[in-house]
Amino acid sequence: MFEFDQYLGFLAFLTILTIGFWLMIFLLTFVIPYWIGGSLIERLKEIKEEKKAKREASTH
Repeated sequence: MFEFDQYLGFLAFLTILTIGFWLMIFLLTFVIPYWIGGSLIERLKEIKEEKKAKREASTH
């Protein structure tokens, strides 16, 4: 059925496929939501600081 070098190639292919699959799962469930959530929090802080600066500028 398989020669030994074909078997090693098949195992390498399965290994790379499995690593890629789990990497995509990790990225989609942890890294990307963490990145989006952090950027949203930073943007909200910027908006709050801009409003605070406008309020202080209008009172002086």
